Amino acid sequence: MIRIAPSLLAADFWNLNQQVSSAIEGGAEVLHVDIMDGNFVPNLSMGPGVLRSLKSRVNVTFDVHLMVDDPDFFVDPFADAGADWISFHIEATAHAHRVCHKIRDRGCKAGIAINPGTALTSLNGILDEVDFVLLMSVNPGFGGQSFISSTLSRLEVLHDMCQKADRKPFIEVDGGIGAQNIRELRVRGVQVAVAGSSVFSQPDPAAAVQSLIRAAEG
Repeated sequence: MIRIAPSLLAADFWNLNQQVSSAIEGGAEVLHVDIMDGNFVPNLSMGPGVLRSLKSRVNVTFDVHLMVDDPDFFVDPFADAGADWISFHIEATAHAHRVCHKIRDRGCKAGIAINPGTALTSLNGILDEVDFVLLMSVNPGFGGQSFISSTLSRLEVLHDMCQKADRKPFIEVDGGIGAQNIRELRVRGVQVAVAGSSVFSQPDPAAAVQSLIRAAEG
């Protein structure tokens, strides 16, 4: 079973309450929250206040993805705001072990994210320390991009790496995911699929989530 994690980055913030409620009604158990600092990626997104407001109103898992230059600095504010999972980029810090331990000390699952152009071997020293791996299937920073097809072969290698790691981290994939490719992800061991435009750009987010679930099951 694959879990759909609608990405708030693609939501209409004027109608955020309505869109989030609809996605949850459709079966979304995880909400993906992209945090951008304008440095690690050339864009800005939202702060912990948005997460805190949502956390007080809906009962789902909040998956915070730090696309920032200094993930250590951002852990406490988002843990305080109610994050359940926090991932950060292997490319962003030389102190990945320290950040992982800080995240888990705050009671959150710790994840490591990796960009499409970064070799999977860069994860060798950290896989035993994380609860999940967030494999980017687009270059981070903007929504609505097309899925990079080489992600499928990378997934096969990553799945084998994760199965050999002490903690056996689960795999999450983010970018360009829709009904046309989600089954290919599931059969390669993906457990969480981040879906932005394929959920929130649709007139009925609930129906969009249900459509993704059916497509994943084949």
